[in-house]
Amino acid sequence: MKRVALALTLLAAEPSFADSNLPPAYWANRQLPDARQEAQAQSLMGELRCLVCQGQSIADSDAELAGDMRDLVRRRIAAGERPSAIRTWLVQRYGTWISYKPTGEPAAWPLWLAPLALLLIGALLVGRRILLRAKS
Repeated sequence: MKRVALALTLLAAEPSFADSNLPPAYWANRQLPDARQEAQAQSLMGELRCLVCQGQSIADSDAELAGDMRDLVRRRIAAGERPSAIRTWLVQRYGTWISYKPTGEPAAWPLWLAPLALLLIGALLVGRRILLRAKS
């Protein structure tokens, strides 16, 4: 009975080790033979955010998912796809958050306008303070 329980426990735990047994993607840490294509890949990978690390680009991240994404970018560029088309596909798949390159979508407008609004409010407060001190 103990052996059956142990076997069931090991079978239940086995899927949790599945990711560590996968071989890394072929192009994850290799450069493309064509220097122009590799430069395009490096440029694009520097503009894409790692979904695991969230603070690093996929070019800088050591996460497995970032390696898979580097492999995907290099394979698509080697196949002749333009970097802009690859970025568009990744944004459609993962959302605009994946790209460090800002978009002009209306959802991003508050991010562009907030600093300007804060500067304007700060200038108005400083100007008002100066006027109040000048009167007294």
